Amino acid sequence: MRIARAGAAGSKSQIQVSRTGISTARPPAVEKTAAARLPLNQILLGDCVDLINGLPAGSIDLVFADPPYNLQLEQTLSRPDQSVVDAVDDDWDQFASFADYDKFTREWLAAVRRAMKDDATIFVIGSYHNIFRVGSILQDMGFWILNDIVWRKANPMPNFRGRRFTNAHETMIWAAKSAQAKSYTFNYEALKAGNEDCQVRSDWFMPICTGAERLKDASGRKVHPTQKPESLLTRVMLAASRPGDVVLDPFFGSGTTGAVAKRLGRSFIGTERDRTYAKAALARIAAVEPLPPMAVAEAPAKRTEPRVAFASVVEAGLIAPGTVLTDEKKRYRAMVRADGALTFGTIVGSIHKIGALAQGLPACNGWTFWHMEKRGRLVCIDDMRTAIRTQMKEDVRLAAE
Repeated sequence: MRIARAGAAGSKSQIQVSRTGISTARPPAVEKTAAARLPLNQILLGDCVDLINGLPAGSIDLVFADPPYNLQLEQTLSRPDQSVVDAVDDDWDQFASFADYDKFTREWLAAVRRAMKDDATIFVIGSYHNIFRVGSILQDMGFWILNDIVWRKANPMPNFRGRRFTNAHETMIWAAKSAQAKSYTFNYEALKAGNEDCQVRSDWFMPICTGAERLKDASGRKVHPTQKPESLLTRVMLAASRPGDVVLDPFFGSGTTGAVAKRLGRSFIGTERDRTYAKAALARIAAVEPLPPMAVAEAPAKRTEPRVAFASVVEAGLIAPGTVLTDEKKRYRAMVRADGALTFGTIVGSIHKIGALAQGLPACNGWTFWHMEKRGRLVCIDDMRTAIRTQMKEDVRLAAE
């Protein structure tokens, strides 16, 4: 894993950082050509706009951006006991005006948009100080907003002056590269399965980064003032990327994106202008152990499975005509016809239409609603569809050999 930095007179040189120090200059890792090798799992030291413009166009699968919030702090913050709050007052968060901040935002977003694949998505996190300006610029530039996500903090910093509500959340905007991007990654089924079979909502309740996860220097001070928790980045990557994808973080900071990417089997590219942050991030990422491949393997998505008609199940002999289907509680009964339709009293219809009609509902997933008795127990008819899909995949595999 390397850190690269911009060299003199517009050139770029690369340095390799290790526990023993810094080695001699190396050839550039980023060439401004479409065929350039991506600098995977590296921290590029320098201006994010210049460095990202050096990446091949259309090469990035996912972007997570934690840009400066432009907090506009006018004076030192103090607690009731007069101790000073360790707030964000670094130079990188200082802008002379909103116009300057907007110009900076347009520049880095333009660079990022160029580097994104057509089906890539971007998460941008911010507070009320900047997120509305960022959202407006995103839309002006052609990005298509998919969600705004509220990160509700379990342990927010109190409002010490008592003149406002406690700022207990930050907002993330999730956007596609354009309105035409329809094949972006969203691991809906996997997220739902991990959430007790409930859809994951757009309000995420998580603690801020504390304890052993917080990077500190030799004097015990925070290395980075706005280090994001790994739980936040984990959900982002599990939601919107696949194993092997390349995740770009233009404001790499303490390296949370890189640490989570390595653990989840993704690759990362980070840009960072502060050498202290970059060195701390590099050491942090080096200590991360990747999870076993099966622990992060992509879960099958139903929408990508081949379509199987109920008639195909009947034709394959997995369910015989004349079989009586019932729901799981045996409240309703319908008979399978030879043509793959069901008979319910005097009514003939599909497994979905008859399931809805039996329950008095507008719609029904017949595959999961209807069951058949097999060897003395009820079996969901969706098991038969799965058997056909498995055979279809095997046929494809054999044909390819």
